[in-house]
Amino acid sequence: MPKVYGDGWLRVATVLGGLTPLCVAGAVAQPAGVPEEVALSELSVAGSGLGTGERATGPVVGYRATRSATATRTDTPLRDTPQSVQVVPREVLEDRQDVRLSDALANVSNVQPGGTLQGRSDTFLIRGFRTQTYAVDGVLLNQANNFLSTQRDLADVERIEVLKGPASVLYGRGDPGGLVNIVTRRPTLAPSGDLTVQGGSYGFARLQGSVSGALPGTEGFAGRVSFAAQDDPTFRNYGDDRSNSRFFVAPAFTWTPTADTRVEFLAEITRQDTQYDEGLIARNGRVPLDDIARFYGTTNSRYAGASNFATLRVEHDLTPDVTLRQIVNVQSGSFDVFAARATAVNPAGTLVTRRGSLVNSDFASIDTQSEVVAKFDILGLRHTFLAGFEYTNGYRRPISQQTAATTTTSFLNPVPRIAYGAFTFQSDLKQRNDLYGVYLQDQIDLGAGLQLLLGTRMDFGSQFFFSRTPTSRTVPPEQELFGFSPRVGLVYRPVEPLTLYASYTNSFKPQTDNVLGVTNPPPETGVQYEVGARYDLVPDRLTVSAAAFNITRQNVSATDPNNATFSVITGAQRSEGVEFDIAGEILPGWKIIGGLGYLDAKIARDTTFAVGNRLVGVPEFSASVWSTYQIPDGPWRGLGVGFGATHVGARFGDLNNSYKVGAYTRLDAALFYDYERYRFAINARNLTDARYIEQPFNQFNNQPGSPLTVLATITARM
Repeated sequence: MPKVYGDGWLRVATVLGGLTPLCVAGAVAQPAGVPEEVALSELSVAGSGLGTGERATGPVVGYRATRSATATRTDTPLRDTPQSVQVVPREVLEDRQDVRLSDALANVSNVQPGGTLQGRSDTFLIRGFRTQTYAVDGVLLNQANNFLSTQRDLADVERIEVLKGPASVLYGRGDPGGLVNIVTRRPTLAPSGDLTVQGGSYGFARLQGSVSGALPGTEGFAGRVSFAAQDDPTFRNYGDDRSNSRFFVAPAFTWTPTADTRVEFLAEITRQDTQYDEGLIARNGRVPLDDIARFYGTTNSRYAGASNFATLRVEHDLTPDVTLRQIVNVQSGSFDVFAARATAVNPAGTLVTRRGSLVNSDFASIDTQSEVVAKFDILGLRHTFLAGFEYTNGYRRPISQQTAATTTTSFLNPVPRIAYGAFTFQSDLKQRNDLYGVYLQDQIDLGAGLQLLLGTRMDFGSQFFFSRTPTSRTVPPEQELFGFSPRVGLVYRPVEPLTLYASYTNSFKPQTDNVLGVTNPPPETGVQYEVGARYDLVPDRLTVSAAAFNITRQNVSATDPNNATFSVITGAQRSEGVEFDIAGEILPGWKIIGGLGYLDAKIARDTTFAVGNRLVGVPEFSASVWSTYQIPDGPWRGLGVGFGATHVGARFGDLNNSYKVGAYTRLDAALFYDYERYRFAINARNLTDARYIEQPFNQFNNQPGSPLTVLATITARM
């Protein structure tokens, strides 16, 4: 098994060679040093595609963002948004040298990594609720799929935005905890580029880059290609020569044929080949941490995933105050699993029962969005009105097999090989969603520091959900779906540095889990009440925010305690809490981002689990901070240091609360130096070599956190 997916390094080298003419052409078409950028705004309130300051789709200077489109689908100041939105700019990712989406979200309050689903994909917990999907430039991943088939690469990420609480009023289906929206890097007319080489502990190696510039032959036409290839053997004891590799490439183009028309295209292709790894196993109410490298799989276990994403976006300004937008998105992907999975631990806790598992799955979807934004005055009140129509059609089909016989191995010294034997049919799941959504929103400036936001959405359509098993072959009828998602928000600015807000919003999500014994499970719904505040500690430089909230989630699907391969509809869950976030620059050169959260997340009503049990993986208290200081002038100009701390409280690993993983505190640090067009950096994670479970998933899936790791990075910029 090669340590890089296919000939990934060779392909990256080929991409680099092929992109050289792009940079040269860009340099000819646009004088060097001109910072003009052709980028499509997220439906700017003013109806203009370009702005003089920060844009919702553009880069952030420093750690503090001031605008976002995630919560309103219009380019809106964060202080005018009546719902918590936290932004992680690219500069934070570069200073921390993050390569995982879960790491990038570490400094957002009440957001926890949710594990990688056996090394397959990214999941996270937002305000106590697990979400396994996210949006890219405002387009959700396939709504019929319950997780993406590959881990997210950060090579083309400009900023990551977390909208806390339900987002169905604008995005339709969604989890009640919130939405992660990845904003990608836009092409620039001015030539630019960067190339990063990384190497670190346990054989980690990564090559990443991005090249942008004007394309010859057409005025206003610019392109960017971002790419990455990495090999990550990790600290886990896989045996033999197994590793985890990923290859990623993302071409993007923008074209402005006229001053009032903008066209944008983005494609992303990801391929990964990884070890199938379920982590550590719980016994006697806890997860032993004596050997965090212990591996219960086999050397020939594997996971291969592919995902493809392409979006065409066109905007046209009918007038300076009326903008039309059309989006067409297509997605597809697949994954294959061949693995040994743990299924039981004997009463003495000395033996683990394993069974062979074989899964082949594919998915595809199409999503179209048609929107109009109009800005106008009525009765002396200023309105920014949004109307939209969305159509989505998606499907997925995983086919599962398992071995009829099981084998056992030692709990403390598992053998990395088993005799699989014959595989037998387990299930054939077919799901297809066909949904239409109509949504309206009005942002009204009432004067006297008051702003009102009103929104509503109706989703309707059908869902076909059939899981054929050896004992169930009756094809169910299609299920009619309907969701109503209102939102009301009020913003009040009594004085310029202070913003107060309150909001009410709903979520709607068709079931995507394999529910045992239910042919057409009812959609999941959620309701949130939130109040909050934002305050500029240092004007235009440092902002703190706070929020208190209550979320109720209905028709909840959870892992069946008697059959981990299926789910059950359990009842209702409630999460309420408070959170605080900070982002910006304390003094020139001294930047900070971080969050503090408290969550009371419990089962409120249930038919299967005990009412009052805490939700899976949710700590009561969590906190994180990352801060850097870079010398701004003098002989040591460019030298910087960074320090971070993350604390996560104890968490339960299942809804029965049958086992618990302990609290942990992790310390990180960085030393970097910017010299002309180069950056040299050393980043260290987990300085104290603490042993901990990063995220529990169920008894047989508990991902251990990495021990002390060191990463060396060299970045060259054009």
